[in-house]
Amino acid sequence: MTSGSSATQAESTDRAKMLERLRGSSFGALVMLILQFALGVGVNLYIEPKKGGFGEAFTNGPLLAIHALLGLLLIIAAIGQLVLAIRARHGALIAISAVGLIAILVAASSGAGFLSDHAEGESLGMALAAAVAMLCYAVCLRIESERPPR
Repeated sequence: MTSGSSATQAESTDRAKMLERLRGSSFGALVMLILQFALGVGVNLYIEPKKGGFGEAFTNGPLLAIHALLGLLLIIAAIGQLVLAIRARHGALIAISAVGLIAILVAASSGAGFLSDHAEGESLGMALAAAVAMLCYAVCLRIESERPPR
């Protein structure tokens, strides 16, 4: 075995490990988004938060507090996913992960806006942005599961 083929084999192994990490990250983000969506439905049906802004998320009971905390964790997870995609140098995953992060940030912004003015449009914005983010991470899983051509 030559040193060239050893380097190619090591590079292939590193790429496989990176794709495995991306797969785990995408799946984790998708599961978190589904849980967040379910919590959001519960908050929408059973809690009438006081107007006031983001701080109100932690003073209106545990369901809304968990919803807000999971939202913050989702932002961190989405940033981590994007960093992994950039490190893997996978153009499609970089683009889709960036859109997923933007969708999560839009949902968070809509959530903060909803706490300020209780506008129904803000609630719809959260739900639609969450759906876009879920789609992004599902597409990431599909791309990551494809076998590279030999």
